[in-house]
Amino acid sequence: MALHRLSFRLRQTVAHVRPVHTSGCGQQQQEAPAESEEPISIFRTQSEPACHSEKHLGQYYTLSPAHIRTVFPHGLPPRFQQQVKTFNEGCVMVRQPAVEVISYLKKADYSKPALRYLFYGFKGSGKTMSLCHTVHFCYTQGWLVLHIPDAHLWVKNCKELLPSSHNASRFDQPLQATEWLRNFKITNEPFLSKIKTKQRYAWTKREFTEEGRPLGELVDQGISRVKSSSDVVGALMKELRLQSGQPESGFKLAVAVDGVNALWGRSTLTKEDKSAVAPEELTLVYNLRKLMRNDWCGGAIITTLSQTGSLFTPTSAFLPQALLGKEGFDSMDPFVPVSVSDYSEKEFESCYLYYLDRHWLQHPQSRTQEGKEELVFLTNRNPSSLERLCASL
Repeated sequence: MALHRLSFRLRQTVAHVRPVHTSGCGQQQQEAPAESEEPISIFRTQSEPACHSEKHLGQYYTLSPAHIRTVFPHGLPPRFQQQVKTFNEGCVMVRQPAVEVISYLKKADYSKPALRYLFYGFKGSGKTMSLCHTVHFCYTQGWLVLHIPDAHLWVKNCKELLPSSHNASRFDQPLQATEWLRNFKITNEPFLSKIKTKQRYAWTKREFTEEGRPLGELVDQGISRVKSSSDVVGALMKELRLQSGQPESGFKLAVAVDGVNALWGRSTLTKEDKSAVAPEELTLVYNLRKLMRNDWCGGAIITTLSQTGSLFTPTSAFLPQALLGKEGFDSMDPFVPVSVSDYSEKEFESCYLYYLDRHWLQHPQSRTQEGKEELVFLTNRNPSSLERLCASL
């Protein structure tokens, strides 16, 4: 009955709300005659992440096409990307976990070592989208964003694994490193000409990147010379780690890793003698682990735990101790744990109204109160389960 009453109140409100154009997050919405414009749904809110607070919980904000291309050239979940194409817009729900971390980022002291934030929760509860919401906030505030969309892809199904030319005990993944560098360049293009290298790097006997050169040259080296791309990623991470927080650097660094538990798990990759490759033997993972240490300042480390790609762990595991293991937990400790739960009653109602607004629910019964209650029963308000089930209705 409570769900029915909430739905009734929201539907009544929908008929009396229309868009209001504001120039900033401090302006108040003003009433206007409903006849002058088409009414919109109450489940939408302003699109500036820095303005989001608890009063916006459960509402959707729109990612601009330009930001989808630059901030998330490779960071959005595949099914959300399909939804963006289908709905012709990218909308993200404002939820408590992301708002909580954003509030922490606004108040943090960046002269101190970087704080580590860890989203955790049941499978399909929205950890990746909470991470994307937080990353979008960092980008709009002028941060340099180092985003690893799925760390599990670095420890399994590798198309090409080569012995490292820099360290005989490690292995390079040139194709994955090159692809990541291309996406990093798209997201952080404005920074690449401003930040200068602090060291000299030798890639071959004839190829060097001299000290004091723009960071863009370092990135282009990895993109054009695939063989050295893994070492370039390591050098890039090292430069950002050393320069972040320095008075002359002029940038804050957001390190965002989806599925951080992959860095201390097991891999499916094998050596020539058929023995398993440990994650720390991979050049990419080895250097990313260094970034997870909070021995640098001027930024934040924002991560999620993921069961979806996790190897050799129980499917029911979701707590940090269970997915990180002892080594991973000790390496990440201390961190700020942020629980991501399934939809609340209000969030479910907002998602349901959004699907109706996008004409995503076509089955006649799905538009009835009984049909909605059946969706609650079948999905238990799990965001991923609801999206998948509604796709067939």
